[in-house]
Amino acid sequence: MTTKIIAVTGATGAQGGGLARAILNDRSSGFTVRAITRKPDSDHARALAKLGAEVVGANLDDLQSLKSAFKGAHGAFCVTNFWEHFSGEKEVAQAHALADAAKAEGVAHVIWSTLEDTRKRVPLSDDRMPTLHGKYKVPHFDAKGESDGYFASIGVPTTCLQTSFYWDNMVGFGMGPKRGPDGKLSFVLPMADKKLAGIAAEDIGKCAYGIFKRGNELIGKTVGIAGEHLTGEQMAAALSRALEQPVAYNYVPPEVYRTFGFPGADDLANMFQYYRDFEEEFCAARSVAFSRSLNPELQSFATWLSANKSKIPLG
Repeated sequence: MTTKIIAVTGATGAQGGGLARAILNDRSSGFTVRAITRKPDSDHARALAKLGAEVVGANLDDLQSLKSAFKGAHGAFCVTNFWEHFSGEKEVAQAHALADAAKAEGVAHVIWSTLEDTRKRVPLSDDRMPTLHGKYKVPHFDAKGESDGYFASIGVPTTCLQTSFYWDNMVGFGMGPKRGPDGKLSFVLPMADKKLAGIAAEDIGKCAYGIFKRGNELIGKTVGIAGEHLTGEQMAAALSRALEQPVAYNYVPPEVYRTFGFPGADDLANMFQYYRDFEEEFCAARSVAFSRSLNPELQSFATWLSANKSKIPLG
C-alpha cells in the first residue's frame, strides 16, 4: 500500500509532536511522517526517527528549505511559535512562507494551526485593551488570524485549526498554582467567572490527525477544538483534588496581570481579557463533542491532571 507523506512542522514541539506520534502509533494510518525541525540531531528528533519518522532539517525563515521539506508531501501541518521571538511581523512572514512552500509543492491538504484575529472584535481604536506593538491587540493571536486569508488567497487547500489554552502551560509556562507566603496554593487567571476553553497539547496533534483522516471533508473550513470549557473555580477544584491539597482560585484583573513584568505579560493579559469578554463566542467555536469526534481519546482536565500533576512546579 502506498502511504501518503504528512510533513509536520514543529515536529519536536507540542502540537507537531502530538501529530507525529499519533500517526506513527497507528500502523494502519495510511500516512507516513516527515518530521521537520531546525535541529534534526536533537534528542526529540532522534526519538521520532526511532518511531519511524523521516527527519528533515528546515527553517520557517527559509522558503527554499520549506519547499524541499514539503516536496512530494500529500499533507502538511503548519505551526509557528510566537514565543520564540515575540514578533507578530515575523510570525506573519513565517506563515506566508509555509503557505508559499505548500503552494509551490502542490500539497493537497494543509492544516494551519491558528487563532482568532482579535481585532475583528476589538479594533485598534477600541481602548478596552491597549494596542501592542502599534498594530495588535493580542499579537500571538492576531498574527496567526491575519494569516488565515493568505493560505486561501493563493489557493492552498487548507483547514484552519483554531486551538485552545494549553493545560500544559501549567508545566512549562509558569501558569500553575503558586504557594503564597502563608504556604497555601492559589491559581491565578484573569477570567472572573467566565469559562476558559482548554486542551492537552498532545490532543491538538491527535485532533489534527483526525482532520487528515477525514480527507477533503474539512478543506476550506475553520474548525476549533477544546478538551473542556471550565471556569477558574472549576479548574482550582480539579487541581485541589489532583494535588490532594486546597488550591484557591485567585481572579486577577487583566489590568493587574499586565503589570507582572515577565516577557509577554501584556500580550497574555490581553489574551485573557479577550477570553473573558468573548467567552460565549470563543467557547462556541470550540465544540468538545466535535473535538472528540476527531480524537476519541480526548482528555478532560481531570484526566490530564492525573497524568501530569507531578510535573507542575508549585513554587
